[in-house]
Amino acid sequence: MAKQLHYKVVIVGGGTGGITTAARLLRERSDLYSEVAIVDPAEKHYYQPLWTLVGGGEVAKERTERAEASVIPDGAKWIQEAVVELHPDDNVVITASGTELTYDFLVVAPGIQLDWEAVKGLKENLGKNGVCSNYAYEYAESTWDNLRNFKGGTAIFTAPNTPIKCGGAPQKIMYLAEDYFRKTGVRKASKIVFASGGTKIFGVEKYAETLTKIVHERDIATEFFHNLVEIDGQNRKAVFQHLQTGERVSMDYEMIHVVPPMSAPEFIKSSPLADENGWVDVDKHTLQHTKYANVFGVGDATNLPTSKTGAAIRKQAPVLVQNLLAAMRNAPGEATYNGYTSCPVITGYGKLMLAEFDYDNNPAETFPFDQGKERFSMYLLKKDMLPVIYWNGMLKGVM
Repeated sequence: MAKQLHYKVVIVGGGTGGITTAARLLRERSDLYSEVAIVDPAEKHYYQPLWTLVGGGEVAKERTERAEASVIPDGAKWIQEAVVELHPDDNVVITASGTELTYDFLVVAPGIQLDWEAVKGLKENLGKNGVCSNYAYEYAESTWDNLRNFKGGTAIFTAPNTPIKCGGAPQKIMYLAEDYFRKTGVRKASKIVFASGGTKIFGVEKYAETLTKIVHERDIATEFFHNLVEIDGQNRKAVFQHLQTGERVSMDYEMIHVVPPMSAPEFIKSSPLADENGWVDVDKHTLQHTKYANVFGVGDATNLPTSKTGAAIRKQAPVLVQNLLAAMRNAPGEATYNGYTSCPVITGYGKLMLAEFDYDNNPAETFPFDQGKERFSMYLLKKDMLPVIYWNGMLKGVM
C-alpha cells in the first residue's frame, strides 16, 4: 500500500518560487511549522542569473551553487523526490516512489523544463564542435572556452520561439562575446548573428530602441523568425526553420550559443491544472488557479503573460502568500500582481540596461534615472548586489 502523508500546504518545487513562497508563508504564520512540505529532488540550488557572466568569464560557476538543504526554510519539511502526478480533484500529489501527499492547499512552482532534445543533434554536441549554452550549470563554462578560443568566423546566438526563462539572456551573452572579440582583436574577422524565433529584439518599445541601436552600431546581424531545429556539429552547420515561409535555412558557424526550447514539466502538462498550452492556469492578478480554489501557482511554470524571471517571482510570492492566507480564512484574496518583471540586459563588460516593466509592457522602473541607457552601476548591481539580495533576502522571505 502506498505511503500517505498529509500537510496543510504542499509546495511542488524547491527553486526560486517554491523556496521564496515557503519562507514568506512561514514568516507570516509560525503556527504552520511542520505543516508545510516542499517537494523537490534537487541536491543543489542555483542562482541562474549569473550563468551569463560565467559564460563571459566574469564569475566562477561555483559562486552560483549551494546545497538545496541550505535554502530550505526552518519549519518546512523537505521531501527530496520528484513529483510524477497531480490529482487536484482529490488533493493528492504522487511522488516517484509512489508516496501520496495529501494537502489542504497546493502551491505549484516546479519551474520550466529545458527541451534539449527538441533540437536535433543539440544534446550530443553540447560542449564540443563549437556548441555551447549558458542555460545549464554544467555547460556554462564551455561558452567561456569558446570565446577564448575564437579566432574569427561566424558566431551565432539563438533564441527559440517558445517561452523561456529570462527572455533577454540569449542577447546578453552575445553582447559580451562581441565586446570580448573586440578586446582580443578578432572582431574584424568575425560575423555575429542573432538568430531568433521571435519577431523583434525586445517586447518593450523603450528598451527595444536602445537594443536596436546597439545591434546596428556593433554590426550584429539580426535574423528574426529563425527557429533552430538542428545542429550538425561535425560540419558546424546550424539549421533553422523560417517561421513565416516554412523553409529551412542552413548557416555555417565557428561557434554557436544555443538557448533550448522550453516548456512546462511533463507532470504539469498531463495534469488537470494545465491550460491548453501545458502551463499552470492561474488568474494573472491573484495567482489562484482558475478552477481549483485551493491551488496557487508561482513562477515559470504558470501561464502568467509576463517574462519568466526571478524578479517576477519576487513580486509574485508576496501576492500569492497573502491570497493563500486569505483562502485559509475562507476570505477572498485581495492582493494583486501587476505583471512586474525585470530583465537586466548586459550589453558588454561593465555595461547593463535594467529593463523593468509590467503586463502592459509599460516601464515600471525602480531608480530615479533613465533605465533605457547602459550603465556601469547597473552592471555592478547585477554582478554583486542582486546575488546577495537573492540568497540573503528573497530565499529567506524578507525581500
